[in-house]
This record gives sequence, C-alpha cells and structure tokens, in this order.
Amino acid sequence: MSVIDRQQASLDPAKQEAFAGEVVDVVNKAALALLVSVGHQCGLFDTLSALPPSTSAEIAKAADLDERYVREWLGGMVVGGFVEYEPEAQTYVLPPEHAASLTTAAGPDNLAGIMPYIGLMGEVEQQVVRCFREGGGVPYSAYPRFQALQAEETVRVYDLALVDTIVPLVPGLDERLSAGIDMLDVGTGQGHAPLVLARAFPASRFHGLDQSEAGIESARAQAARAGLDNLRYVQADSTQITGEYDFITAFDVIHDLARTAETLAAIARALRAGGTFLMGDIAASSKLEENIEHPFGPALYGFSVFYCMTTSLSTGGVGLGTVWGQETAVRMLQEAGFGNVDVEAVPGDPLNVYYVATKN
Repeated sequence: MSVIDRQQASLDPAKQEAFAGEVVDVVNKAALALLVSVGHQCGLFDTLSALPPSTSAEIAKAADLDERYVREWLGGMVVGGFVEYEPEAQTYVLPPEHAASLTTAAGPDNLAGIMPYIGLMGEVEQQVVRCFREGGGVPYSAYPRFQALQAEETVRVYDLALVDTIVPLVPGLDERLSAGIDMLDVGTGQGHAPLVLARAFPASRFHGLDQSEAGIESARAQAARAGLDNLRYVQADSTQITGEYDFITAFDVIHDLARTAETLAAIARALRAGGTFLMGDIAASSKLEENIEHPFGPALYGFSVFYCMTTSLSTGGVGLGTVWGQETAVRMLQEAGFGNVDVEAVPGDPLNVYYVATKN
C-alpha cells in the first residue's frame, strides 16, 4: 500500500470536511481584514456610524470618496456581516454594536485600527519568503508605514489609558510624577507616550529615545506644537543611554530589538537607585503549548514572522519573536539587574502585559 493509500485509509471524512471549511473561512477572513483596513483608513466606519440608513452614493458623498469603490466595499462588508443592507431601499447601516469595535470613538476598543498591519505584512511577503530560503531578515527600512501605524496605535491607547490606567500599575508613581522626577521612554517612535505624560505631569522632566531620525523629528515637531517645555527627544541607540532617570518606560519595543539583553542592562544602569522600569509588551507565553488558546495567537506569530523576528535578524540580532514571552521576559529582566519584577495586566486588554521592574 502506498503512502497516499495509507493516508486515505486512515482519513476521517468528517474531520477533513470540517478542516476544509476552516481553511475557506481563513481565506474569507483574510479578505475581510484588508477590506476593514481600507474602511478604517478611509474613515468609512466613522462616516457610517454618523449616518442613518443610507445609499452608497450618500455614504460616498459624506466620506468624500469615489462611489463605485465605496459600493463594492460595502458589498464586502455586508456579506462579511459588518454592515446591514436593506435591498428594496438599497441602503446600508452600521449597527451601533459593531461601531463599538470599529470607530475612532471606540478608542482602545477600535479593532479596525489593527487591520492595517495585515496589509503591512503583505507588502513584505516576498522578502519574508526569501528569508525562509536564504536566512537573514527583512530590514526595518522595508516598513516605511510601520512607525506611522505604531503612532496611531499609541494615540488610540495612551490618550485614554496611560495616565489613568497604566501609570497606577506602579505603586506611588502618580504622586512621584506629580512632585517631579526624571523619566525616559526607550524606543519612543514618534514620541506620543512621553508627550501624554509631560502634559499630565508638568513638574516632571520627560525624555524620549529612538534610533529613527524620522521618528525623533516627528516627535520634536509634536512637542513644539504642544508647547511643552518639560519634554526632550534624542536620537540614539537603545544600548547607549546617557543620563540618570527615576522612571524608564518601553512600550511594545524590547522584543523587537537586535540586542535585547544589552538594552535591558543599559536601562538598569540608567536608573537611579530604587528606580522603576515599566515595560509594556506582548501578553503571551514563551511556551508554544500555552499560546494555543490565546485569542490573538495566530496574529502574534504572524506579526513575529513578518516583523518582530525578521527585523531583529536583519541586523544580526537574536530574533526573539514569540520566544519573548512572560517567562523569558522575567528571566532577562532579572539577569539585567532588576531584583523585583511584577507582571500586571489591564482588564479588557488581551494583547499586552506590563512588567513593573525595580532596580536592585
């Protein structure tokens, strides 16, 4: 009996059919992800949420978009279950229950804001395929949109949650920031997190560090527009931190770095005695079997293959990817010199955890 014959003899038809249905669902959901991304970027969900049942022409006019494209997009949203359609009047409506997960007003609950990352991964797909065959990685320069997407995400989350929800994870930090301390944000990107804090705590002094020249230029421009004189940005490598600080943060960046251990050691050196490092990072385990039921499990591994791991490998880094889970993060923080590490979660946020690390 051939290998194929043995496989067919042991095949469970019902299981095969069920799995084939799952694969078809993947194809449909992948297409929906891109359609949702377009809708988010074009402001269509915000437009729909403000309109009564409307025709495609009315929706296109309100959004200032081409009607033919809007009509075809609406068709995808209807068959995908995002938008409701009334055939006789040919009108479309976004249910408020759906708007709660798709509009700008939803803030951190706006899941449509995640979808542009799917398109970003598609842009580098062939480069990732090459890396599978040849090794190495896809360089950071191949992702010109990434920093803008990250900036949008930080605005969506930190404007609502940084001061009132995330800062209180560190006992007594609110009072210390109000009294006046020195703070540094590592891997600040376009600098929105320290900007939010600088506005909320005028007695403290805030700094942002990033290796991206474009990111730092954008951060400085935003700080100037905000008129904040307690906020500074510097372009530098995360392993070469100068100065001393009472409080250091790093949000969704440490696991991407080429030299993670060296960066954590630099952060520990830059903290004053008794200082605190607050690290926001992916909520996942270092053990594959513990991520099987994770609500964003496939997305985490997809993001790692298409960005986190490969950009690190492109510079000769360790390429931690999803190996960087809670167990690895705690161990590396302790090895860097942090004697006490607490892991905190924010209710309603399945993607992130926060490590509160105190220097020895």
